[in-house]
Order: sequence, then C-alpha cells, then structure tokens
Amino acid sequence: MSQSESQTSPSRPARVRRSVLSVPAINRRALDKLSSLDCDAVIFDLEDSVSLEKKAEARENLRTFFSAAPLPGKERIIRINALSSNFGAEDMALVAELEPDAVLLPKVNEPQDVTGVSDRLAEADAPETLRIWAMIETPRGILNTAAIAEAGRTAGSRLDCFVVGLNDLRKETGVLPQPGRTYLVPWLMQVVLAVSAYGLEAIDSVFNDFRDVEALEAECAEGVAMGFAGKMLIHPGQIEAANRHFGPTEAAIAEAEAIIAAFAAPDAATLNVVNLGGRMVERLHLVQAERLVHKARLIEQRSSGAAATPLADI
Repeated sequence: MSQSESQTSPSRPARVRRSVLSVPAINRRALDKLSSLDCDAVIFDLEDSVSLEKKAEARENLRTFFSAAPLPGKERIIRINALSSNFGAEDMALVAELEPDAVLLPKVNEPQDVTGVSDRLAEADAPETLRIWAMIETPRGILNTAAIAEAGRTAGSRLDCFVVGLNDLRKETGVLPQPGRTYLVPWLMQVVLAVSAYGLEAIDSVFNDFRDVEALEAECAEGVAMGFAGKMLIHPGQIEAANRHFGPTEAAIAEAEAIIAAFAAPDAATLNVVNLGGRMVERLHLVQAERLVHKARLIEQRSSGAAATPLADI
C-alpha cells in the first residue's frame, strides 16, 4: 500500500464515479427524476446554472429534496458558489445543514481554497464523511493541482476528488472549441498525474452537445484512456455511455479474476511473476486486477443499494 493510500480515512466509504450528473438545483422537475436514473453520483448545482435572483429558491429546493429523497446508492454533492461571492456563506451553511456526501468547490486555485473549507466544516461539526471535491477550471488551478492534492492528504483534510471544468478553462486561455481536445490533453493529463500521485481521483469535464452521441462516445473512451475515474454529465441521456465506458467489461473482469487466481495458487505465494496462458504477469498487475474487480463489485453493490465494501476487506 502506498503512503497516499495509507492516509485514506477509514471512515470514507468506497465509491464508484463513472457517471456524475450535474443538475441545476433550481430545476424541480429534474430533481424529481433523479431516483429513476442510473448515475453513480449527482451534483446539485447552486452556481453557474442558477441565476442570481433564483439562488435562495434553489437552496430551498434542496432543503425540500434532501428531506424527502435520500437517493440510496448515489453519491450526493452540492456545488456551491464561490465563498468570495454574496452567496457562498449561505451555501456553506446549507451544506452543513443538509450533510451531503460532499461539497464541490468552484474554481479552486490553491491549497488554501480547500483547507479553509475543511476548517469551516470542522468548526460546524460536520461529520467526517462529508468530503470536499475540487473543481479545477482555471490556469492557476491547473498549475497548482499537485500542491492542492498534496495539501488534501494532510490530517484533517476532507479532499476526496477533483473535477475538471474545461468551459471556463477555454474561456480564460483562449483555446478555441474544436473536434476532439487536442490542445487540452496536456492539461488534462497534468491533472490526472497530480491527483494520482496522492491517491485521489479525477472526473473528466462535461461534453456540452448531448445530442452528439458519437462524439460523446469518443470523449468517454478518451477519458478512460487518460485515467479519469468518470465523467461529469449535463443530461440523463449521457449516463449510459459514461457507465459503459468507465465501467469494467466482462472480459476485463474475467482476466482480472484469472490474474488473482494465478497469484493465489500455493506455488505462487513467493513469486513476483507468473505465467498466465503464455503471458508473463507481474504482481503490479495483481494490484490492478484487484482494483478492477473491486470496482466491479462496487458497481454491483450500488445497483443493489448494498453498503460499499472497503478495498482492504476484499
């Protein structure tokens, strides 16, 4: 187990985050449909998708929703407005009141943006299971991702996940929209590398044109190849593609189980390499196989509503 993995809070439940659907908190109709959707996580957005005059109404919508709809099996995240805005303090008070699974901080630029919120939550006696997600959507945020992730592994920090926001990043850098993400890939990979170094996960950015199914499929496949844990979505019609791409295939599960079985054999107890059907497999592949099977079990548990099982218990 790596140092970063050993620092993971024992109270933090295991999660699968293939599909992370963002829903405007002002949209009651969309909120009412959530229980019927097969997404792994829901971001209740109080920020960009809610107009200034509707912020208070959106908060009331969430109070009503959280009191009536627990959404078993789905991770619940509230995206707040910037704490420097006129709405940030009220949003944070709502988070402390409703106790979602996580709060998503917009435009995180430096470690203090996360540690400051960790301190606020501690002062509010928020449960330790209430985690922090960091939205990386500015040039400063990209450049400081490693420092933010490192600060998130210190004692008392609640940092649990990163989300990339390319719309604002494009706006601030002048990168023009184009088919594919050729000019953005270096920054995306920088985020994946930085968060992985500290045992955290990153969620890929939204795909805006929900009618273009073929392009969505391509971008999901690209996100998987780059190492993202899942994708942020803006429409229920995108859930199936994200679940399929970011979830392990039956063939991959079968191969992983074969690797685990090969190393579990009595004569392989002291071996670092085994022969699996004419292919040499190292113990590092065993770790990858265990993680893949663990993810498959989490998906099955989420679908059934069962409690998640920590990786160490498998």
